[in-house]
Amino acid sequence: MHSGHLLLEEPIRMASILESSKPSFFPAMTKIVGTLGPKSRSMEVISGCLKAGMSVARFDFSWGDPEYHQETLENLKVAVKTSRKLCAVMLDTVGAEMQVVNKNETPISLQADAQVVLTPHQGQEASSEVLPINFDGLAKSVKKGDTIFVGQYLFTGSETTSVWLEVDEVNGRDVICTVKNSATLAGSLFTLHASQVHIDLPTLSEKDKEVISTWGAKNKIDFLSLSYTRHAEDVRQAREFLSKLGDLSQTQIFAKIENVEGLTHFDDILKEADGIILSRGNLGIDLPPEKVFLFQKSALYKCNMAGKPAVLTRVVDSMTDNLRPTRAEATDVANAVLDGSDAILLGAETLRGLYPVETISIVGKICSESEKVFNQDLYFKKTVKHVGEPMTHLESIASTAVRAAIKVKASAIICFTSSGRAARLIAKYRPTMPVLSVVIPRIKTNQLRWSFSGAFEDQLPTHLWESFFTATARQSLIVRGLFPMLADPRHPAESTSATNESILKIALDHGKASGVIKSHDRVVICQKVGDASVVKIIELED
Repeated sequence: MHSGHLLLEEPIRMASILESSKPSFFPAMTKIVGTLGPKSRSMEVISGCLKAGMSVARFDFSWGDPEYHQETLENLKVAVKTSRKLCAVMLDTVGAEMQVVNKNETPISLQADAQVVLTPHQGQEASSEVLPINFDGLAKSVKKGDTIFVGQYLFTGSETTSVWLEVDEVNGRDVICTVKNSATLAGSLFTLHASQVHIDLPTLSEKDKEVISTWGAKNKIDFLSLSYTRHAEDVRQAREFLSKLGDLSQTQIFAKIENVEGLTHFDDILKEADGIILSRGNLGIDLPPEKVFLFQKSALYKCNMAGKPAVLTRVVDSMTDNLRPTRAEATDVANAVLDGSDAILLGAETLRGLYPVETISIVGKICSESEKVFNQDLYFKKTVKHVGEPMTHLESIASTAVRAAIKVKASAIICFTSSGRAARLIAKYRPTMPVLSVVIPRIKTNQLRWSFSGAFEDQLPTHLWESFFTATARQSLIVRGLFPMLADPRHPAESTSATNESILKIALDHGKASGVIKSHDRVVICQKVGDASVVKIIELED
């Protein structure tokens, strides 16, 4: 696998490090996915998360019932309206996840060198002697000496709240293990992970299918996070399933890579998926710790070159309980940005963490600082070289727009798009300025009740807010540097130059209102005029 180089601008002046950051409407180009749960499901907290920089809300169905998540989603809808911050919705499947259910929620104390039995008999109470699991094939999959990890919401990495076991023997359907570290498991549900062992569970379980076809279809989810993706066929089967659900035919599938099996088939999975989530919690257990960084750099590089969003998890675990990240975690976030991440996914930090809003805010600030020293010139050259010649028409236009914007020091790139593809291609070249993606819907019916949406500003009446954003606009909220707004459908994609000019004016006004574009700034415009794609540079007057 190709390992990405550290894309760092040289030299960095010490003075620039100490300069105060100007407040910006766009706190960071890198996006933040927040997992909503017990500590982050009220309308007030969700509003705070949106204002702090969350652009995608993740609903994790490995716990909680659909009714619980629906209540949270309704609060999100209200928060979107009141805060005027757009947010996409991601459904995260359970997938081939083995779980231990602790029905009475009594903390389970496990002592080093003691024995514990993993059994598929789920009727049993969980205790320090027996842990009932939801999979009856574990005994067939493991052998003496294999390593198994158990912890709440993936694994904390702490040797007091998660435990690792070594398989001693298999007795029928039971697996007898030695406890390797003393720990207390607290909560109602624990994840069980057998390191480098193939688990014969379907990637899309029957429970997953039911949730997707009911909750997912009802709420027209933007993203499906496909847990434990192991083969490209997993993505194809999920796509086929979604295509049968009319409302979800446009839902994007993000393959979640969490074990060596998924890593082995990474290239094929990347071709099939719309994006990748690198689940470093499980990967850090399946891979030797010293190998994780290499996989991260290589996988992010491949996603960047393919122009597909890459999302990284498990960056500020300590903020689940603390108001500040560790120095190592802050550096980890920065390196994720420099390595090419499109988005940072926060799991336990926002789901059950004590400081969800502050965590999003701090991660956003670290991302913003990292972007200032991202070596765009080196990245651009690598990307152009990788694409090769001859370029496709769209690829050529996108790279030209970014190169022009950097040469003239433009404050923004405005891209007119109907499918979102042109805007995503521009973002692929990682411009140093925001890309305002003006989504121009194609009219398919005369029954559309739309008027112009100014994306984030007060131009739009609250009661109309939800109606205006298509999946195309919301799905760009996970792409680094892309900020969507929706044009008036009365100005469809096949519009005249006059209507395009009127939309452009409103896009520029939006850029000014949000503080991105100022008087005398230069702006690069990428749009279609007739059958041709045009890149033009405009200089604003007062």
